[in-house]
Amino acid sequence: MSAHCQLTGAEPGFGNAISHSHRRTSRRFDPNVQRKRYRLPSEGRIVRLTLSARAIRTVDAIGIEAAVARIRARGGKV
Repeated sequence: MSAHCQLTGAEPGFGNAISHSHRRTSRRFDPNVQRKRYRLPSEGRIVRLTLSARAIRTVDAIGIEAAVARIRARGGKV
């Protein structure tokens, strides 16, 4: 699963893991992405979205119709 949110565009961040001896090694900060299914009444079908935890709360607040409109406005495929 790609660590990329369809609604917010959250992507992995990169940085360093720093040990007790202060040696630095590369690491990756992945967003908390989940696969969620929503019923889209306007199209009469189920859509499956890859969303971050923050985006799931956004969908709960604005509704699935508005969220799908935002995804399509960003150029995403639903």
